Amino acid sequence: MNLIIEALDIHKSYQRDKAPPVEVLRGITLEIEEGEFVAIMGPSGAGKSTLLHILGLIDRPTQGELLLKGERTHEMEDRDRAALRNRFLGFVFQAHYLLPEFTALENVAIPLIIGGLDPGQARKKAQGVLNRVGLTPRLHHKPSELSGGEQQRVAVARALVNDPALLLADEPTGNLDRETGLQLMDLLLDLHRERGMTVVMVTHDPLLASKAQHILKLVDGKIEG
Repeated sequence: MNLIIEALDIHKSYQRDKAPPVEVLRGITLEIEEGEFVAIMGPSGAGKSTLLHILGLIDRPTQGELLLKGERTHEMEDRDRAALRNRFLGFVFQAHYLLPEFTALENVAIPLIIGGLDPGQARKKAQGVLNRVGLTPRLHHKPSELSGGEQQRVAVARALVNDPALLLADEPTGNLDRETGLQLMDLLLDLHRERGMTVVMVTHDPLLASKAQHILKLVDGKIEG
């Protein structure tokens, strides 16, 4: 068994001013194997997005330890965490966060250029990923010229362009209609099978979650079952 994620007794609390701390996660322990597709479900406020942000090194737990491919992340400096995140992880959020002044091709190529890749090579690789997600005719369109589903496909391409071992998706279909959301889910499933990458997806939709290999149910900051 090759574990890609080990979360050990993860707690997360938030403190605002002099108010008592609010505990969002309460002792999360989980293991995810390489190549799995896992859905995280739960009611609003259960801590799903908080857990995903901790797994993605965007946030730190108040208590507990997270290992990614065996690397202990809890005591890493921010610089080292960012380097591990950029090398290892891809993110898709409910909002696409595309840069409005740039085309689809440019939005996907920018992370590669920032990472030091030659701009010509970056554009070539970005085009290949955009072709794979079905956007060949839309490479030179800006986000305002794309549908909601097309915008999310650009966001997926941007998340994949660095060949991440782990893709984290936070309500990726939340702003889409049912049919478009199912199409995006099918795309994620196809990419998961093709690339053998691990996918962890937060969703409130039981139909989408049912397509994953495993479902984790988060209630009141704890995993049920």
